[in-house]
Amino acid sequence: MATFSKTQSDYSSSSPKTSNFKPSQTHSMTHNWYSEESGVYSSRHPRIPLPSDPFFDVVSCVFSHKHNGKTALIDAATGFSISYSQLQPLVKSMANGLHHLGVSKGDVVLILLPNSIYYPIVFLGVLYLGAVVTPMNPFSSFSEIKKQTLGGHVSFAFTLHDKANELNSLGIPSIRVPENAKFHSNQVRFVPFYKLISGDYDFVRRSTVRQDDTAAILYSSGTTGASKGVVLSHRNLICGVELFVRFEASQYSYPSEENVYLAVVPMFHIYGLTLFAMGILSLGTTIVVVQKFNPNEMVDFIDRYGVTHLPGVPPLVTALTKMGNGVSGGRMKSLKQVSCGAAPLSTRTIEEFLQCFPRVDFIQGYGMSESTAVGTRGFNTRDVHNYTSAGLLAPNMEAKVVDWVTGSYLPPGKTGELWLRGPAIMKEYLNNVEATSSTIDKDGWLHTGDIVYFNKDGYLHIVDRLKEIIKYKGFQIAPADLEDVLVSHPAILDAAVTGSRDEEAGEVPVAFVVMRPGPEVSESDIIDFVAKQVTPYKKVRRVMFTNAIPRSAAGKILRRQLKEKLYSRL
Repeated sequence: MATFSKTQSDYSSSSPKTSNFKPSQTHSMTHNWYSEESGVYSSRHPRIPLPSDPFFDVVSCVFSHKHNGKTALIDAATGFSISYSQLQPLVKSMANGLHHLGVSKGDVVLILLPNSIYYPIVFLGVLYLGAVVTPMNPFSSFSEIKKQTLGGHVSFAFTLHDKANELNSLGIPSIRVPENAKFHSNQVRFVPFYKLISGDYDFVRRSTVRQDDTAAILYSSGTTGASKGVVLSHRNLICGVELFVRFEASQYSYPSEENVYLAVVPMFHIYGLTLFAMGILSLGTTIVVVQKFNPNEMVDFIDRYGVTHLPGVPPLVTALTKMGNGVSGGRMKSLKQVSCGAAPLSTRTIEEFLQCFPRVDFIQGYGMSESTAVGTRGFNTRDVHNYTSAGLLAPNMEAKVVDWVTGSYLPPGKTGELWLRGPAIMKEYLNNVEATSSTIDKDGWLHTGDIVYFNKDGYLHIVDRLKEIIKYKGFQIAPADLEDVLVSHPAILDAAVTGSRDEEAGEVPVAFVVMRPGPEVSESDIIDFVAKQVTPYKKVRRVMFTNAIPRSAAGKILRRQLKEKLYSRL
């Protein structure tokens, strides 16, 4: 690994004040980005030096970069803010307090919270101590929380007041975090949290943290099957900071300190976590944090805080376009860039966005929890004809496109399964050797399950996916998880779940069920049964009654046949 040279040029984000992508970057890219002999696609961008010190952790990485930023985090609803001069002391205070509460290096800490200006402080404080973070959707059901906390051996948690009793019933001590950024420190339920961030605990010597140490466990559906714990190291998270966030910022010539990001994408997702809890904070950029998404409020926040950058997912981009068409010409003038990840956008949606926002840069990117959100990223799509692509390979990353039938490597223009390799690839799936070995081969290639092709200029295009997961508004839903819930219904003999195309959400879960003989059960009864046991976004939207679930000789559900049956009825 290359040496990490801590020079001023490495840390500085300043550059001439223009608002466009640097055209010289395109011209400086090497043309030797595909090898016919090995089938390997290399990044067209120069390699980025990564830290070589084995004891350089991600928190040190975030705070090692020098900048002139003033305001770090703003609560969108109240305007309450945290400055950059306060940020690192708050993180250290959090780590000291957690140590005194008995949290040690290697302990797993659950963050069961919505977006908050306190989220990055909790996250970085846990990592600074050498403990491990496992984030989770705050709307998760009790059964989902129980499964993740027991499977991940969670020993401590941060959560909202109404979830604390559920965690206590599982034997997990928790700290209640206020929803309102302007909470009063004398509110009894929040006194423990206030003590953690107020510096009331004595300083403790932190444990030695290595780059190879586990930093986070995020649950993902991976390439197939039920949810699995994606184990990410400090090195992986550093790659997310350097190869995704800081690299992207370096490609534009406006100073990072002058930008304002709107954090709507949830921080419990790898996309939001990498951006808002780590990478952007290393740039000195202001982050305006939104707890709950509301289209009307989003427009107000953009204008009130002068938001320049809005990372999002397809439904957010669609909502922004609708709002943009309905507001007066003086609104949202501060926007410079809108980016989209988690799921691909249709060409029609992109074209409508570009028509609505003719002066705003639009880019797409590709990444996975398993690749620490590092994969590809586009730049200033108005200067290239590849605006429907997911962009170019990130620095230090390699790819292959593989025929999923023959296993042969495919050149540009040919469609196959995407494999990725590089320093951002996860360590493993938690306690699952079989799933790890079937996803990461002996040569280090991550088999993504996504069907893609690279065009003649090296831009990645997502075509379809081999994996079975359903992508609802950017969230991943494992059919196997819903199938387990369905077959627990006393009237259901067998069940299978697949995704149905949806214009607004991308895909929605549809259940195929085989009923047992007995009293009739309606579609709404089954939908309600599932809804009570899962996070809202995982709810089954339709139920199809059938005589049998199509399966292979090995017992694998043949979802393609289910999709064909579904579309034949539309």
